[in-house]
Amino acid sequence: MSSASPILSSLGELCIDKFLKQYWQRQAVFLPQALADFRSPITPDELAGLALEDVIESRLIIHSKSAPWQLKTGPFNEQDFAELPTEQWSLLVQAVDHWVPEVADLLDRFRFIPNWRLDDVMVSYAPKGGSVGPHFDYYDVFLVQGAGTREWHIGQHCDSNSERLEGTDLNILRDFTPEATYTAQPGDVLYIPPGVAHWGTALDDDCMTFSIGFRAPSEADIIDEFGQHIVAELTNDNRYKDQNASATNTPGAIDITVIEQLQKQLVSHLTTANIAQWFGRYMTEAKYPLECTPVAADASSWQQWLDQEVAVERELAARFSYFDDAQSTTLFVDGQAYPCNTPLAHTLCNQRHWSIVTLDALCPNDADKSLLLQLIKDHKIVIDDGSDEQDSP
Repeated sequence: MSSASPILSSLGELCIDKFLKQYWQRQAVFLPQALADFRSPITPDELAGLALEDVIESRLIIHSKSAPWQLKTGPFNEQDFAELPTEQWSLLVQAVDHWVPEVADLLDRFRFIPNWRLDDVMVSYAPKGGSVGPHFDYYDVFLVQGAGTREWHIGQHCDSNSERLEGTDLNILRDFTPEATYTAQPGDVLYIPPGVAHWGTALDDDCMTFSIGFRAPSEADIIDEFGQHIVAELTNDNRYKDQNASATNTPGAIDITVIEQLQKQLVSHLTTANIAQWFGRYMTEAKYPLECTPVAADASSWQQWLDQEVAVERELAARFSYFDDAQSTTLFVDGQAYPCNTPLAHTLCNQRHWSIVTLDALCPNDADKSLLLQLIKDHKIVIDDGSDEQDSP
């Protein structure tokens, strides 16, 4: 098992507080040597190996004058890579942190932003001239250079009305106006806020970039998903009822009192508890659910682990968050909600590695221990049995 990297306290010469106040979701900033010790923990061949797997999302983007910005989706095979041109293509592999502990360690360094906002680490490889084209994202992204050199152009602010290039499945901007240019070396970081156009191009044949993305649901998704959550709790007994009905001389009119009544009905569902229970589940749902064989875990195995003082860690892909209110704490794990004592929930969510002895001390009753055993059975928490085996696709 790897040990998590410490959360960043600064980005190069820029302290985190200043970064959040001055740049976060406001403007792009290039941060030379913000991660001076970082070098790609995987090789281009290893990245290509991940792209061969059915369970891993991958893409190839190939550019030429005759066929600009063409997209191919994985899984790929070795012949696909053998047929690639020598230049002007990119391989992108999503959620590499789910499979490579050292990449998960990189994600840990950005947990000065809450767990539920962090998404995953996409890793790209490109030979000289490789690029995904001028585009913008609806979410924040840190672009960490892991190997080779990439030139970045930062452009204008964009939105859903910005025109896209035709003839490609990618959201390539028709017009791109560069306002700043940076050359990223290993250890450099570029932060791009939502809506800011950017265009990166590999300057050599060793270019590997690690993209730390963030979850940013649209208001349409929030309303839709929360509405479904509320609907699931209602029955046909919950219906509209007239209040203080009286005879009318204008049967075609919808009275303002009716609208006010409907507004009160809708607002009655917008309680802190309802929103928190939905939001915790929604923001911890796994984008790439893993199929895992249930682990044998019971009271006797727990005692055996205690006797051995084994190390424990969160499964790489598992998403943990919690919500405290005045009465209780709810632990959210991959879209599920569990009542949990507050110190245990905080420890599970704010750290990634523990000793079994530490967790046992945070279980004052059998319910807490049963919760941990369930999380182990479901492969959300992993016991180090000394085999040093990694999850593999």
